[in-house]
Amino acid sequence: MAKKDKSTELSGKQKAAILLISLGPDVSAQVYKHLSEEEIERLTLEISGVRKVEAKEKEGIIEEFHQIALAQEYITQGGIGYAKTILEKALGGDQAQTIINRLTSSLHVKPFDFARKADPSQILNFIQNEHPQTIALILSYLDSIQAGQILSELPQDMQADIAKRIALMDSTSPEIINEVEQLLERKLSTSVTQDYTQTGGIETVVDVLNGVDRSTERTILEALEIQDPELAEEIKKRMFVFEDIVTLDNRSIQRVIRDVDNEDLMLALKVASEEVKNVIFKNMSNRMAETFMEEMEYLGPVRLRDVEEAQTRIVSTIRRLEESGIIVVARGGGEDIIV
Repeated sequence: MAKKDKSTELSGKQKAAILLISLGPDVSAQVYKHLSEEEIERLTLEISGVRKVEAKEKEGIIEEFHQIALAQEYITQGGIGYAKTILEKALGGDQAQTIINRLTSSLHVKPFDFARKADPSQILNFIQNEHPQTIALILSYLDSIQAGQILSELPQDMQADIAKRIALMDSTSPEIINEVEQLLERKLSTSVTQDYTQTGGIETVVDVLNGVDRSTERTILEALEIQDPELAEEIKKRMFVFEDIVTLDNRSIQRVIRDVDNEDLMLALKVASEEVKNVIFKNMSNRMAETFMEEMEYLGPVRLRDVEEAQTRIVSTIRRLEESGIIVVARGGGEDIIV
């Protein structure tokens, strides 16, 4: 009967300790520089408990580390599916799957990694008839531009519901993620983390909505204003931040300067980037710009809260001007291209 490889019975920490011992103190010291204090403490404790390591055991652990390092390199080059294909050719199906499982478990490869490399139209064709919660889960893991394109193509009566589900989504269990990922397994490779993974939320839906065309955004927000006014208002607040003023055309910036309170603008510029300040001053007359800069110096220190409130009021003015059609805020899609 063949003797069982002891390295397969060791925990991850024990293998890490043996690996560092095998690599020697100089290399181990370099590795320690990339670890947290807690990780260093645990690993040092584990190393101190190692007494004797058989040569075969050490070789097995070094080989396993080498395979995982290669797999991670393949994932970086082309994703989980690419890594799995290369490893299967080199090591066979079973061993390749074992390495991929170890890697995705230990490194927490983000779910739906494969889908972020897929064409949005392919994903749309597959998910458009799924339950809205399933669609929301998938979109929340995709690249925001990719998710925005898919959301734009879904039926209008579904768009607001899905956007709301993304915004209100919190943590999702690995079992549910696994189940949803398996729906796509027929065409693409999948990856699953073993921890509860934070996804969704208002920031996610804001990123997605920033990737849709203006008409889709308006339709979704109008529906959300009826379904959940507070959520709609929170999303609108985050969709355009003060620093985004640099994306406006000169005519729009001049109109904003005219409509906002001068004191608000001075406060807002107090902590703004040089790029924002330059854009604002460029759209003022020389005399007005000089006066503004002088008065900003006289302001002295100001509370950050006052600055943020001033910026929020300016953003509200920008959104009001946009909704009235007086200025244009560029969005995804073609209808807002300025010519």
